[in-house]
Parts: sequence; structure tokens; C-alpha cells
Amino acid sequence: MTMDRRFILTAGVAAVAAGGAYLTTRPSQSTGPGLGAVNAQEAADIDTSAIVDMTVGSPDAPVTMIEYASLTCPHCANFHENVYPSLKRDYIDTGKVQFIFREVYFDRFGLWGAMIARCGGELRYFGLIDVMFQEQRDWLAGGDPTGVVQNLRAIGRRAGITDDELTACLEDTDTAQAMIARYQETATADDINSTPSFVINGTKYGNMSYGDLKGVLDGELG
Repeated sequence: MTMDRRFILTAGVAAVAAGGAYLTTRPSQSTGPGLGAVNAQEAADIDTSAIVDMTVGSPDAPVTMIEYASLTCPHCANFHENVYPSLKRDYIDTGKVQFIFREVYFDRFGLWGAMIARCGGELRYFGLIDVMFQEQRDWLAGGDPTGVVQNLRAIGRRAGITDDELTACLEDTDTAQAMIARYQETATADDINSTPSFVINGTKYGNMSYGDLKGVLDGELG
């Protein structure tokens, strides 16, 4: 999936009530329901320190691999179904690679999914991400915002998150703003323009098969 530079998101805030989904936007915006934007200075003023990187694997691993992915990207779902399990088994679980997952927000649905994944805390985060990729077609079916939110909430409940907790997370506009600002910071710094993209020991790569990824990782490992 290619990132539309017009759609770099800086301040669209998802607010989801128990009865449905809606977007809160600044009064100056006229974009209607969706993810709006503010200027770079406003984005720079947002405190993103609470939006920590989600990682798995040893912090002492010789290789650091960052994935940039959108929860609504089919190519990302394919990577997590067909490549990530082997990556985890052969490199992450063996202490060779520390893996960092960074969310990309092409749309409000991807933002809402990421908010729920983070709502589960670090221990449940990657499990929720895996389920959202595995069931991507199902929870996105129809593209209706209310239906998508209901589907995402159902995934959260299966992970043990209560309805009250889900509502609180989805209505946390400060966190949503910080997530979007953090996304812009990191994606700009790493020149990310498509998903999935990978930064392996500082070098950027596009989507690849497990065989190609293995070659890159083995080269870094010497």
C-alpha cells in the first residue's frame, strides 16, 4: 500500500461512544468525518513521550528490525500471515533480532485498531495485532464506521478488555493525537512512503519474501 502524502495525519481524533463511532475535528476543518490535519508546528507541540515503541525480542540482539505497517493494509496482513511466524521462530525467539512494530495510519479504522491494541497493554499488544491482521477482512467488512468499531470492540473483548475500558481508550483524544503525531515523526524520519516497510539496522527496505528477508538478516549477522 502506498502512502498518499496528502494524507499525513497530524490531529484527526477518533472518539467512539458506546452507541457508535464518530470523529471529532477542529472547527476550522471542513473535511467531514475523517482524519483531519494541522500544521507542522501544532504537531510538534504535541507530547508524544507516552507513545512507546512496541517491541518483541532481546534488546541486546545484534539486529534491530522496525516494521511500519497499517492494520488496514492487505500486504501487511499477508506479511504477518506468511513471513512473520518464520521471522519470529528463527530470529526473534533466538535472540538474533529485536523487532519493533510501528503503526501507520492511512485511515481512521487503522487508528482505531491501534488504539484498541494499545488498550490491551504491552503484554496483549502483539496478540491483538496478530488477530487484527488474521481477521482483517472480517472486521473491515462493509466499511461502515459503526460496524467496524463494533467488530474491533469484539476483538478487544476476546482479549479480556472490558467494554468500559474499550470506551475509555477509544475516547482518549489526547492519546489519539499523540499517536498520530508520533507516527508522523517516525515515518518522516525514516522516509516511509509505503507499507509494509522495514528499517533493518538503519537501512530501509520494502516488502519482501521470507527468503529475501532471511538474506538481509543473515548478511547483518555476518
